Amino acid sequence: MRADRLRLVPTLLLPAVFAASLAAEPVPGPVEVRLATDEAEAVLAILDRRRAGREVSEADWRRLFASEGYVRLKAREAGMGVPFEDAAFRDFVLSADLASRAGALAETLAKWRKVDPAAAARRALAYLPAGARIRAKVYPVIKPKANSFVFDVKTDPAIFLFLDPAVTPERFENTLAHELHHIGYGGVCPPPPVAAEIERLPEPVQTVLGWTGAFGEGIAMLAAAGGPDVHPHAVSEAKDRERWDRDVARFAGDFRKVDRFFADVLAGRLGEEEATKVAVSFYGEQGPWYTVGWKMAVTIEKTFGRERLLESACDPRSFLKTYGEAARKAGGGGWSAEVLRALSVPSV
Repeated sequence: MRADRLRLVPTLLLPAVFAASLAAEPVPGPVEVRLATDEAEAVLAILDRRRAGREVSEADWRRLFASEGYVRLKAREAGMGVPFEDAAFRDFVLSADLASRAGALAETLAKWRKVDPAAAARRALAYLPAGARIRAKVYPVIKPKANSFVFDVKTDPAIFLFLDPAVTPERFENTLAHELHHIGYGGVCPPPPVAAEIERLPEPVQTVLGWTGAFGEGIAMLAAAGGPDVHPHAVSEAKDRERWDRDVARFAGDFRKVDRFFADVLAGRLGEEEATKVAVSFYGEQGPWYTVGWKMAVTIEKTFGRERLLESACDPRSFLKTYGEAARKAGGGGWSAEVLRALSVPSV
């Protein structure tokens, strides 16, 4: 696994410096996030016309198919090899099922539009190192599949969020903060010197360090909550909070599963396909990459402070070592000697 598979931490730009007598180009700030609702608005406009008994014109369809959200959604699906045709999308928009949900969708979009995406970005930025920057466009979309995802992170970061009436504005903001943390995190980490060092390590070690980046899900949970003393699902439904609490209660066992996975990869007991299968299983709905990663980050922050957490998160080797130190101080267990030895991390 190469170092570019690592997913640890993001980018803040230096303040603009203006020459005394020159009109310098303004330097972007650390947060540039825009909510783009044109696709959803275009779909809702068509549904409104149909509800009023008016004919849907070609101009209405052109507005939809030329909307920024639709164009980028179509590009993403094409890049994933997923069929996505205008004619099929027309059928979806004209379906009885969507018509029955028009009122709830319009109400939800109105509520989501009141959320300040920059506030969500600032919450994420608090868990990114100095120098981090968050730049993204957020697209609430009405579409056939009820999935959400990020797209084009390297060149023009986008977050597509399925417009779901079950998602309150508070949950919408929490989700935004989580995803924006990923975007910022991936913008600066690992820094070039760390990436270069990792490139020179044996392939099994690179694989383990690459998957260590998945703990970023847990760090993003911490960032979206706003701190270690805030429940990650404080604004979620009761069932989600209960599921999270059950999973976190299994931390010790799940931590050992991840430790054993790392040890098996390092010892060559798992091939690439088998290793990927095991690693993917740790995602789940919000599996060990989330809960174990969150608990590790919280332990580091509560033991050493947030600055130490952010310093360590950009280098997976440092993150593992720092958690081991924090766990020892907190009276818990750290990584196995086998894992620490193979990663050239002092046993702690």
